[in-house]
Amino acid sequence: MNEQELIQDLCARDEQAFRHLVETYRNKVYATVFNMLQDRDDAEDCAQEVFIQVYESISSFKQESSLSTWIYRIAVRKALDKIRRKKTRQRLQQFLPWWMPKEQTKERVENTIPYEGIEKIAILHKALETLPDKQKIALTLIKIQGLSYNETSKIMDLGIKAIESLVSRGKENLERKLKKLQ
Repeated sequence: MNEQELIQDLCARDEQAFRHLVETYRNKVYATVFNMLQDRDDAEDCAQEVFIQVYESISSFKQESSLSTWIYRIAVRKALDKIRRKKTRQRLQQFLPWWMPKEQTKERVENTIPYEGIEKIAILHKALETLPDKQKIALTLIKIQGLSYNETSKIMDLGIKAIESLVSRGKENLERKLKKLQ
């Protein structure tokens, strides 16, 4: 099924087309949001939200970019929304503890990864979390997800030079932070 047929079938609310969409993009969407959120449960919820939004808004897809670019854009926005909501909850918990009870802390993902080098991965993710959102997104999409600068520029709706700058500054900031954490 080519992209045009998939879009038409999705607009017609074809269940098989939706199943095909999810099977095709679920791993990429999950990996993208997981790399930003660093929490399995949050990433699973976020990935589901992405596919719900794609299904609900496919008729408004203008096809100015590829379907995958549009889906990545939705995934990045959903992950950023989740990060912002989490930061807001944390601030409320800090300033109004009597009103906003503390959530149970979840076991960190790095404690469940079954391969060597876990300490380095934990340090890397800790440093990534401290980067500004745009730098974090650009680095995640290009260096972790393996997308091209062109694809990333479409997803982030920025020029290629801006993406190159974000990646360069992000790498510099990451290196500085990693030196402090080690």
